[in-house]
Amino acid sequence: MAVKPDKQLSEARAWTYVLAGGLLEIVWASGFKYEAIPSIVVLVSLLASFDLIIRAAKVLPVGTVYAVFAGMGTLGTTIVEIVMSGGAVSALRIAFILLLLACIIGLKLSSKGSEA
Repeated sequence: MAVKPDKQLSEARAWTYVLAGGLLEIVWASGFKYEAIPSIVVLVSLLASFDLIIRAAKVLPVGTVYAVFAGMGTLGTTIVEIVMSGGAVSALRIAFILLLLACIIGLKLSSKGSEA
């Protein structure tokens, strides 16, 4: 039985995987709190998000991939929390969310040309 060689993932596709993995992280992390998200959806999104991140980290710098993944999850779950709880949003919380968003964008922009 012949073993197929791994097909090299393009950098653009790897970033797409990071984006999809980050969005799935919002689903599974929010599912820990909100019963409206079925457990099977939480489990599948958890496994899929880590699979996508692992694939992306084979092409992109792992530190950047993890930071963007975690930042997207933090940002997304914070937004879900605000929306679902109808909670108050302080100016300080918005400022830190924007700072986090700026850091995620900065990591993405600065990762070009670095070693994987």
